[in-house]
Amino acid sequence: MHEPPATLTRRHLLLLALPAACSRDDPQAALEATVQRLQDALEARDSAAVLALLDRGAVVQGEPGREWARRTMTLVFLRYPNVRIVAPVRRSTVDPTAPHLGLTEAQVLLVGAQGLLPERVEPYAVRLRWQREDGQWRLLGLEWS
Repeated sequence: MHEPPATLTRRHLLLLALPAACSRDDPQAALEATVQRLQDALEARDSAAVLALLDRGAVVQGEPGREWARRTMTLVFLRYPNVRIVAPVRRSTVDPTAPHLGLTEAQVLLVGAQGLLPERVEPYAVRLRWQREDGQWRLLGLEWS
């Protein structure tokens, strides 16, 4: 016996909603999604979205992070209308002893271009420290070499 289409639709919606509901409570998945949002915001040249991911007390290379990030993004975005971030190696982990703390380590290539061809490609080893508060990951610290 076949079920009416409306019942199938509700059941399918419930099954589709379950993984999304579970992932919201998964700090690891949430951290990885936040790291991707940061990369996407940088590539989209969306300074406001990047700043929204920074903790109020964020520190970048030993400097107060929010003002440094704002100034640096302004300079890079003015110089390079096209910015691409390639992270062939990226690993994020949640601290098992303090699940509100996370760490992302990545090998990153920053590609800047004024036109179609890259003018500058710079490799970096990047380390991002994160803190989860009220279910949201915020960037606490950023270091690179």
